[in-house]
Amino acid sequence: MGNMNVNVKIYRPSKNTMQSGRAKTEAWVLEYETTTPRNPENLMGWTSSGDTLGQVRLKFPSADQAVKYAEGKGWAYTLLPAHDRKVKPRNYGDNFIYKKVED
Repeated sequence: MGNMNVNVKIYRPSKNTMQSGRAKTEAWVLEYETTTPRNPENLMGWTSSGDTLGQVRLKFPSADQAVKYAEGKGWAYTLLPAHDRKVKPRNYGDNFIYKKVED
């Protein structure tokens, strides 16, 4: 690949709606930015692209390591902020508290 104009994005994926746990959400992902438009394939209806780099996803244990990798290759990168989990502590008894509805 050399030092050609490569743009990548670095982010930590959030869990999808089908996941109940937090597995596979701690690693940081380096993904190539697509350079060609995606079009529906006429026969099957799949999305096609002339750029095969969109299939490559590299995983790193930290954002710093992903950034160092991109900088070492001379690539331009975009570091997206992590969306941290917000936990609201609740008690079982909170389910039965009477809350007056104001009109």
